[in-house]
Amino acid sequence: MSVVLEQSEISRSLKRIAHEIIERNHGLESVVLLGIPTRGVTLAQRIGDFLTSIDSPVPVGVLDITMYRDDLRLRPPRPLVPTQIPIGGLEGKNLILVDDVLFSGRTIRAALDAIGILGRPKTVQLAVLIDRGHRELPIRADYVGKNIPTNARENVRVQLQEIDGIDQVEVGN
Repeated sequence: MSVVLEQSEISRSLKRIAHEIIERNHGLESVVLLGIPTRGVTLAQRIGDFLTSIDSPVPVGVLDITMYRDDLRLRPPRPLVPTQIPIGGLEGKNLILVDDVLFSGRTIRAALDAIGILGRPKTVQLAVLIDRGHRELPIRADYVGKNIPTNARENVRVQLQEIDGIDQVEVGN
């Protein structure tokens, strides 16, 4: 595996995404961030911290999409993480889903299904640290930390200090 992003580059990417969120939404009045477990939650919290330092606090929550996945039987079981919708809900909000890697688009499709049960936001936007291509569904991120072209057999591993003890992104077999 080779390192393609280090701690400073991850931080710079998330700070840029925070600025883009403010610009695109004309401020933060109706913005809500929902992180997709596991690393999307940490990234959403970090983006929320940057938004707070730049402008104002933004509600950050958690969206567990496990039960909405179409590949449950193909993956090993994992514990469910409770979905946590921030106070004020999603109705009429500019909801930004946050995940670590955008690959096939199936995780985001599952997230959209889950949101349909939870409320009706004004808009749904997507922020990802890494977009590696190879979409199976017509899904595109609104905010991307870094586009990393990969072949379909390569692995992209995002490691974050809060979970893994180090901030870096690796690509390899």
